[in-house]
Order: sequence, then C-alpha cells, then structure tokens
Amino acid sequence: MRPALAGRTAVLVTLVVVALLGSAYALGRSLVSDPAGHPPTGLGTSLTGPQYADQAPLPGTGGPSPSAPSESTQDADPQQPAGDGPYGTQITTGTTEVALTFDDGPDPRYTPQALAVLREHQIKATFCVVGQNARNHPELIRAIVADGHTLCNHSWNHDTLLGKRSPDVIRADLIRTSQAIRAAAPDAPVVWFRQPGGAWTYPVVSVARELGMTPLHWNVDPSDWRAPGAQRIATVLSTYVGPGAVVLLHDAGGNRQGTIDALRYVLPELTGRYHFDALPTGAT
Repeated sequence: MRPALAGRTAVLVTLVVVALLGSAYALGRSLVSDPAGHPPTGLGTSLTGPQYADQAPLPGTGGPSPSAPSESTQDADPQQPAGDGPYGTQITTGTTEVALTFDDGPDPRYTPQALAVLREHQIKATFCVVGQNARNHPELIRAIVADGHTLCNHSWNHDTLLGKRSPDVIRADLIRTSQAIRAAAPDAPVVWFRQPGGAWTYPVVSVARELGMTPLHWNVDPSDWRAPGAQRIATVLSTYVGPGAVVLLHDAGGNRQGTIDALRYVLPELTGRYHFDALPTGAT
C-alpha cells in the first residue's frame, strides 16, 4: 500500500473508533442518574428558604438579563385529581388572568406599601399570610380584605418542615392559622393554602384539601426572597409573566423594599399587556 493511502486509512480508522467510543459514553451517561442531583432549569423555587439581605434601589435603566430560577424537583402524583404542580398543587390561574401572590406577611413596613401600589394600578392580589403575623397585625388583615384581596393560609410560623409532620400536627397548624385570620376578619374566606418554601408532601396537600383549601404553588418566581435588587425582580417579571401566571412575591420575611420598587417600575407595562386579579374564593 502506498504511504499516502496508508496514512489516510489510518486516520479514517481512528475517526471511526473515536466516534464509536463517544456514542458508547453518551449512551452510558443516559442510563445513569446525575449523581449531583442537579434539578432541571425552569420557573419555580428553591427549597432552601429565604435569604434575607438588603435590596438595592431600582436603577433607571440597564441590567443583566435574568436566568430562570431553578424548578422544584418534586414530582406530582399522577393519581392526584388536582393541578399540575408538585403533588397536584395549582400552579396557574386556569384563565388568561395573572395572579400576584404575596407571602409571609402581613408586615407593617411593606404590606401597606404593597397595598398602595396595587391600589394605584387597580389590581386585586392574593396574600398568603402567616398565622403569627395575622395575630400580631390584625389591622393589616382587615386592610387587605377591605381592598378586595384574597387571603391564603401560609401556616402558623412559616414551618418549611410542616409537610413532614404528622397529619394531626399539620391539621392543628392550618386550623390555628385560619382561626387567627378569621379573628381579624371574621367574614373573610380562606380557601387557599401555600406550604412554606414550596416543600409540598402528600400529607400536607391532603390535610389542606380536607380543610377545604386548595394547595397553591406558582409558576413564576423572581426570587425576591433572595433580595436580588429591584432591577432584577422587575426584569424577571417583565420577561416571564404571561397569561395564567401565578407569581410568587413577598411582603415580609426580610427587607422587601426591592419588591415594592420593582412593582412600581414594572406594573405600568404589565397592566398594559395582561389583566391581573385575585384568586377566586367562591364568595358572592
């Protein structure tokens, strides 16, 4: 065989072997789960809980494009006759309307500001309130109801491990929280429940339904609980909010001025694109 032909043959054989080895490696990786347990990307939440920090004021312009927060890795029960979220929770409004939801309040610093912004833009929202805060600030619960917003049970003291406790403990916690809400606003319907941290389990979903509450998750999370600054919160909202979105926000649990400033900045744009409303309560 001539030297040039032999050289080309050797190169061809080498390329074939490398391609076969690469295919075998890829096949092997596809059959092995990720040992690091990395969750898929998407719009959801981190279950590590809030990280409190000061938020920067909203700059006039500019800022990096957001990356979507990581998605919850919990799988929905295929036999759960409910929503499409973790363990059958509801993650959209089911209509073209957008629902803003505020967790962890009420808080005397930020809840009144949130109410003022919503009032300015004629938006009704849903407030997922903590029982202790409802007991300590009943006047804010009444202010939320007076403005026509929906109330949601968010556990007594924001226990992210509540779903791992016994059904009796879960039931007592949710009942205590609803009682604190109704002590402030006796006629207010409480037909929604949100598990702190989005740490859903079958028991907490089942108990919530037993008590007449729909488990509420979300599908847009600007991670304002991380206090990333108003600009980033506003950018994520502007980019990812769409018809049927349930948006996770916070009016307590740390410095939430960035959330308030982001809403002031982005709501004029978003209200021109979508209709916002509180989640329904069934009340007439």
